Amino acid sequence: MKPGDADAVEQLFNDAAPSYDRLNDWLSLGLHRQWKRQMVLQLSPQPGEQWLDLCCGTGDLALTVARRLRPNGGVVGVDAAAAPLAIAAQRSAREPWLPVRWQQGDALNLDMPDGFADGALMAYGLRNLADPAAGLRELRRVLRAGGRAGLLDFNRLPAGSPAALFQQTYLRRVVVPVAARSGLADHYAYLEESLKRFPDGAAQRQLALDAGFQQACHRPLAAGLMGLLIVQA
Repeated sequence: MKPGDADAVEQLFNDAAPSYDRLNDWLSLGLHRQWKRQMVLQLSPQPGEQWLDLCCGTGDLALTVARRLRPNGGVVGVDAAAAPLAIAAQRSAREPWLPVRWQQGDALNLDMPDGFADGALMAYGLRNLADPAAGLRELRRVLRAGGRAGLLDFNRLPAGSPAALFQQTYLRRVVVPVAARSGLADHYAYLEESLKRFPDGAAQRQLALDAGFQQACHRPLAAGLMGLLIVQA
């Protein structure tokens, strides 16, 4: 699978949807939930605000934020793949009072007006976009002045560094074999390939500033294996 191929990425997440949450819990020992909570706490969504969860997958992050936006606020979860969105809709149906709705769409071309949102989130999505720089420009467009966003993803580490070697070994010897049990070995092998073209933290910060954000800060998580980009419009 070629990194940045939008159709292939969409098919990957459609295929992986039934096992996606379970695999994420196994492969991160549940820590992905903690990293997402850290991002939400840093961005501090407030009641009455309008938020976006881009590349929302099965909706766990959008639902977390929706619980903070009542009353009068709301969150729109957007994903290119239909299968994860169907799971997200099933999950939100169990909490029908939450102000959340789901929309199939392209994070590079959102069906929303300029300045639509007070805040936005993207977990493990920027790396999969055909053009991360364009994704940041589109994110800036839909945020109001002063709006903030967080983007959580794997961190691209310096080639040959001990951390990079550990990350590579983990992906090859843990992630892919575990995914293979669900018939998704090729899908998760894509992770390593996608990191090769992903901007590192400093480059992400510069791309965000070039996209028009007033502030941008990238910090490592999980001993540098993950990275969190926080931006303000």
